[in-house]
Amino acid sequence: MSMADKRVLFITAQVGVERDELLVPLERLRASGAATAHAAPRPGQVQTWLNDVDHDVTVTAGLSLDDARAQDYDALVVPGGTVNADNLRALDPAVRLVRDFARDGKPIALVCHAPWLLVEADLLPGKTLTSYHSIRSDIVNAGGDWTDQPVVLDEANGWPLITSRNPGDLEDFSSAIIEALSGR
Repeated sequence: MSMADKRVLFITAQVGVERDELLVPLERLRASGAATAHAAPRPGQVQTWLNDVDHDVTVTAGLSLDDARAQDYDALVVPGGTVNADNLRALDPAVRLVRDFARDGKPIALVCHAPWLLVEADLLPGKTLTSYHSIRSDIVNAGGDWTDQPVVLDEANGWPLITSRNPGDLEDFSSAIIEALSGR
């Protein structure tokens, strides 16, 4: 199936998103022919960071989390960055979106600290996933099964979950998202 008819939503906070964890999968999906959209708490400038410390490029979110709807997209991608993930998990619209994508059986892809959003949404029981190593106990305590692999695909509970650990895994992570979408 062609990627040209696929629409992928990326969600971030306004600050603290790890640059490569946003831009590498975004660029790979666009190159594959998929349409992408970026939602943040409010439309406009989003400050990316490098290694959770240094401010890097700014990117533009085209819509707000409040205006984003799972029904309009085929998959959800949530980049990491400690500050980004911590902010997203405290935002009701972000929690609603991840629950809606899971309810609709659509792929959800998260990297690094982004699985914190699944902890908040209570979507981890019965799922096997990976993440940045420091949130392993959060995942296990929320009912998830944590493993240290570059990419994990889990289809339990009626929705595909794709996870990766860190920026070193982004090529495999991006390929797994494209593969999951190609088969849908």
